[in-house]
Amino acid sequence: MTIVLYALQQFVNALSIGSLYALMAVGLAMVFGILRLINFAHGDLMMIAAYFAAFALFAKTPLPLAILLMVGGTVLVGLIMERAAYRPIRGAPDVAALLTSFAVGQILQNGTLLTTRLMQKPVQIAFPSPEILNGVFAFGQITVPRLNVVSLAAGVILLVLLSLFVTRTDLGLSMRAAAEDLAAAQLMGIDINRVIATAFAIGSGLAAVAALLFAVQAGQINPYLGFTPVLKAFIAAVIGGFGSIAGAIVGGYVLGALEVVLTAIPGIGDILPPGMVSPAAQAFLKQWLPSSLTSYRDAFVFVALILMLLFRPSGILGRIEREEMR
Repeated sequence: MTIVLYALQQFVNALSIGSLYALMAVGLAMVFGILRLINFAHGDLMMIAAYFAAFALFAKTPLPLAILLMVGGTVLVGLIMERAAYRPIRGAPDVAALLTSFAVGQILQNGTLLTTRLMQKPVQIAFPSPEILNGVFAFGQITVPRLNVVSLAAGVILLVLLSLFVTRTDLGLSMRAAAEDLAAAQLMGIDINRVIATAFAIGSGLAAVAALLFAVQAGQINPYLGFTPVLKAFIAAVIGGFGSIAGAIVGGYVLGALEVVLTAIPGIGDILPPGMVSPAAQAFLKQWLPSSLTSYRDAFVFVALILMLLFRPSGILGRIEREEMR
């Protein structure tokens, strides 16, 4: 494989992984943008969605119906979570909301663990991957997993639809107004409860789609599945600008590109044609960029996150908020 084809294949991989991270991050950013709440239960909501999908697929439900049941069930859980846990503490100190989100996550996690034990099922189960997501697409010498292509297509379509919703509909414009100033939006006659419930519903639906793709990629699910997704979503949202939908999307793609670059760089030394670089340079690439470097990918991602916070704390598309001196 030439270096051009190698770079093209990694570019497609970056877009697909970035789409998955963007879907994860948008729900987190929407809720924070309106309520200034970091919903750490978002990852456990994805875990619930993965179990909904697994149960539907184990029952031999057709994939379109399984997706519908998964999204509908996850949206319902998200709405119940908002109504029962977050609405009663609206206006409370930020620390109360933060602790509540941790509590909700633990309830979902331990509730799922208890359910699996009552049903006498193993804690960790293999995820029944749909046939359409297995295999690869071959474009000449480039082979791309079907899952990557579906992730890219689903991410782009859903994010475009979300962008149209928040810019072209009355409810979407109300959500943007509430994100700017919740109190002022309420004084203008906007139904805040409806706006917040819509944000949770949309975020839950996007989380469900991301959960399906993430579970297929992982190959197995368990009640602790939500930690990695919420961590990735949080990092992507911070990179893009916390509270910004566009920032969450950009952050997701930046995070995906960063991870793919860190994974792809170690392989460059093996595919460079003879004579393209000096023997000393090629030996340097193989010695200092070994394949084992990929196991430390997350550490490099956190280093990049720290650098982002040092030089641009508000994120790529975030705005710097300044408190007025009194």
